[in-house]
Amino acid sequence: MAESAVSFLYNQLSIWLQQEGELLGGLKQEVQYIRDKMIQMKAFLRVADSKEENSPQLKEWVRQVREIAYDTEDVLDEYMFRFALRRATGFPGHIKNYYYKVKNLKSHYRIASEIQTIKHRLENVSKTQQIYKYMGDVNDLASSSTLIKDTRYDGRGDALLLEEADVVGIEKPKKKLIDWLLPTDQLGLKVISVVGMGRLGKTTLIKKVYDDALLKSNFDHHVEHLLENIIRQLVDEVKKPPPQGLEALNEYEMKEYIYKFLQHKNYIIVLDDVWQILVWETMRYAFPRSDTCGCIIIATRYSNIGNAACSENNHYVYELEPVPKEESKMLFYKKAFQENSCPLHLKEICEIILKICAGLPLAIVVIGGLLANKNNKIEEWELLSRSLGDEFKGENLKRMDKILSLSYYDLPYYLKSCFLYLGIFPEDNLVRKTMEEVAGTYVRELLDRSLIKLHETYSNGRPLAFRIHDLIREYVISKSKEQKVATIFTGRGKMLWPDKIRRLALHTSVNYTEEEYDNLKYIRSLLWLGSEDATEFAQILEKVLANGGRLLKVLGLERAPIDTIPNKVFKCYLLKHLSLSGTAIRHIPKSIENLQNLETLDLSETNVTELPIEILKLRKLRHLLAMKCGDDPFMFDYVQGVKAPYEIGSCLLSLQTLCCINVDEVGGIKIVREIGKLTQLRTLCINKLKREDGKELCSSISKLINIRALRIFLAEEEELMDLDYSLQSPNSTLPFLHRLLLHGRIEKVPQWIIPNSLHGLTELHLRCSRLKEDPLVCLDDLPNLVELRMLDAYEGEGLSFKAKGFQRLKKLSTYNFRGMRWMRVEKGSMPLLEELYICEIKLMVEVPEGIEHLTNLQDVAFYDMSKEFLVNLEGRKSREGKDWKLSHVSKFHVAFKDIDGKYRYCPEFVQADS
Repeated sequence: MAESAVSFLYNQLSIWLQQEGELLGGLKQEVQYIRDKMIQMKAFLRVADSKEENSPQLKEWVRQVREIAYDTEDVLDEYMFRFALRRATGFPGHIKNYYYKVKNLKSHYRIASEIQTIKHRLENVSKTQQIYKYMGDVNDLASSSTLIKDTRYDGRGDALLLEEADVVGIEKPKKKLIDWLLPTDQLGLKVISVVGMGRLGKTTLIKKVYDDALLKSNFDHHVEHLLENIIRQLVDEVKKPPPQGLEALNEYEMKEYIYKFLQHKNYIIVLDDVWQILVWETMRYAFPRSDTCGCIIIATRYSNIGNAACSENNHYVYELEPVPKEESKMLFYKKAFQENSCPLHLKEICEIILKICAGLPLAIVVIGGLLANKNNKIEEWELLSRSLGDEFKGENLKRMDKILSLSYYDLPYYLKSCFLYLGIFPEDNLVRKTMEEVAGTYVRELLDRSLIKLHETYSNGRPLAFRIHDLIREYVISKSKEQKVATIFTGRGKMLWPDKIRRLALHTSVNYTEEEYDNLKYIRSLLWLGSEDATEFAQILEKVLANGGRLLKVLGLERAPIDTIPNKVFKCYLLKHLSLSGTAIRHIPKSIENLQNLETLDLSETNVTELPIEILKLRKLRHLLAMKCGDDPFMFDYVQGVKAPYEIGSCLLSLQTLCCINVDEVGGIKIVREIGKLTQLRTLCINKLKREDGKELCSSISKLINIRALRIFLAEEEELMDLDYSLQSPNSTLPFLHRLLLHGRIEKVPQWIIPNSLHGLTELHLRCSRLKEDPLVCLDDLPNLVELRMLDAYEGEGLSFKAKGFQRLKKLSTYNFRGMRWMRVEKGSMPLLEELYICEIKLMVEVPEGIEHLTNLQDVAFYDMSKEFLVNLEGRKSREGKDWKLSHVSKFHVAFKDIDGKYRYCPEFVQADS
C-alpha cells in the first residue's frame, strides 16, 4: 500500500514539475529532490511493503514513508489550490495574479517551510533504509505477481462465473429448511435456527432458501434485518411509504406496528447473525402467533441462542457443519485449477492445505483463488503451505485473518489500494459502479483471487456488480484503518478518529466535536452512504466543507437528504468527482463552471431537467450521468433525461459517458449532430427523438468509433422512426458496440444491425418496436449475441428460430407480443440458451414447439399467459409425466398477475433447484 502511495505521488510530482515548474519558483528544486528520492526508494519499498507483517521495525519504516507521501500530497495540493488554480491571462489577469500572490504571501512561506520539513523527514527514512540490508537483493525477494505488471490478469473469464462458497454442500440443508418452512395445516409461528461457527456459510444458505421461488409463492411478505429495517421492507413490498416519524418510534411502537401489519398474513422474517439471546427476546412478540403461517429464520453461531429461540415449537434447529472432505476438494480444485482434478505433483500439498482450511468454505475459496495465480509451481505452493503452518491451529477467526493477510500481501501494489477502498461500502452492499478499462482490470483480478464475489455480469461477461464477504470486509476495514487509507464511520461503537482524515465514508450521521472537525482540513474524499434526517445531515456537510473543502477531490452524496447543492461545493476547485445521484436536487447553478477539474458529474435519479450553459466550461468532464427511471419499466416514457446546451459536442470533447440527454423540439437536430463530435463516447443514451432525426442520428452514430453501449428512445409511442440508413464511418462498423437498446416504433430492423457491422454485439433490446417483418431473419446470424430481450417488438403471428441460428444466445425474453400465437424452435437453434422468459402473450396457447431441443435450458418462466395456455401446460405435464419436455429445467416458474398488479406464482408448476 505504501508503494501505491509513493507511485501515485511520483506521477503527481512529475506532472506538477512539468506544468507548474515556473510557478513553483524557488520550491522547484526541493520538489524535484523529493520526487527523485521517492523513486529511489520505490523498489526497496515494494519488498518492504510485502514483508512488513513479520517485522515490526520494517512495518514502522513503511508507515513513515507512507505518511511522508500523504503529507507531500497535502502540501502540494494546497499550493495548487492557492496559486495555480487562480491564474488569469491578459493585463487584468496579471493584476489579479499579483493580488492573489500578495494575499497568500504568508501561506507561501508556510508551504515552503513544510516542504523543507518533508525533505528532512525523507532524508532520515532514507538513512534508516540502510539498516534493512539484511533483507537481501530486492529483485530476488519480490514475487512475480508483485513485480510484473503486465501479467496481472490471465483472462480466465470462466472463473468469474463460478459460484463460490455456496457451490458445494448446500442442497441438503436447503431442502431441509424449505421442508420446515412450507405451510402446513397447523397455523402459528415457526422459529427455525441455523447454527454454526463463523464463516461456515449460514448467510449464504439462508439467502438461497429465502430466494426460493416455491417459498415466495406461499408467503405474502419476505423481509430481513432489525425492527426499523423490517418496517421499511414491509411497506416497500406493498409500495407504500414508511410511516411518518419512523425514526422517532420507540421499541414498543415499532413492535406494535409490525404486529398489526403482519396480522392475518403469511410471512418470512430473517434475523441474521444474532449474537445475544436478548436480541430475540426483544423482538419475539412483534410477530403474530395465531391464524397465520409465520416463519422466523435465525442465523447464529451460538447453539444456546438457537435452542432457546426454538424452545416453544418443534425444535427446528439445523446445525451447519463444515464442508465434507470430498466436497472441500471439489471446491478447492475448481478455484485453484478451474477443473475437478488436481495435478499429480500437487496432490500431497493440496491435502495439507485442505486440512488447514478445516472445511471452511471461505478459507477454501480464498486460498484456492490465491494459489490459482501461482501457475502450479510446487515451490510457491510449498512456500505458502509453510506460511500457514502452526498459526492456523488456533481459533477460527485468527485462522481466517492469517489467510486474508496472505492474500492481501500477495497482491501487487496497484491492487492493494483498490482492495482496501472496498471497505467504504456498507455491509451487504451491492457494489455497482461504472468502470473504465484499468479499474475494470483491477476488479477482474480481485474476482480471480476470490477476494470479491461476482453478483451480476453484463452479457459480454464484464462484471456489473459484486459483493464482498462480511469477513473480508472486516479485514479490509481493519487494514484500511491501520494504513490510513480511509476512515469509515458505521455508527457501531465508539470511534477513535485519526489526526488527519483524508478519506471519510459515513454510513450514518456522526456528532463531531469542534476539535474533531479540525481533523478534516486535509480531507480528499467524502462519501455519504446512509439515509438520515435532512437537517442533521446538512449541518454535517456544511461543517465538513467549511473545514476541508479546499483539497476535496471526491464528493459522493448518493441519496443524501438534500434538495439544493451547498454553495461551498463550488469552491472545491480540485473536485474531480461529484455524485448527487438519488437526491432531490432540481437545479444546477451557474457556479458549476468553477469546478474546472471535474471529471464525473452524476445527476442520475434527481429532479434536474436542464443543464446550464456554464457546464460547457468543464473541459475535463468524462462522465455525465443524468438518467431518471420511472417505477414501471413497461411504461413507454419510463426514462427521463435532461436538456443540454446545443454546443455540447464542440466543448465537452473528453466525454466518455453521456446518459441521458433529451432532444428538444426546438433545436433537436443540432443536438443530434453535435453527438457525432463526441468521438470518445463509450456510453450514450439519447431520448425524445423524432422521426426526422433518424438520418442525422445514424450519421452521428457512425462517427462514434469507441461506443460500447447505445440506448435510443423515441419521443412518442406512435411516432415511427426510420433508422434504416447505412453507417458513414470508413469501415461501416462499430467494432466495440456490445449493448444496444432501441425503444420506440421503427419501420424495420436497421440495415446496420448485421454481423459485419456489429460483430461484437452481445446484448440487444427491442422495446415497443412493433415491427411488421420478422426480426429474427436479420438477427439470427449475429455471431456473439448472448442476450435478446423483446417487448412489444413484433406484430406477426409467430416466431421461428431456425437451425444454426443464435449460436451464442443464452438469454431470451419475449414480452407482450400482441398478435403472436406460436413459437417454433428448430433443432440446432440456440444450443447454449439458459434462460427463456415468455410473458403476457395472450394469444399463445401452447408451449413453444421444439422446446425440447433446448437441452441447456436452466430457467424457464411463463408470466401472465392466457388461461388456455395454463390449462394446456398442466395437461401436457400430467400426460407426459417423467417424459415432460421441460423436466430437465432446474428452475421453472408460472405466474399470473393479481388485482394489485403483482405476480403470483402457481405452486403446481414451480421447479426451483429441487
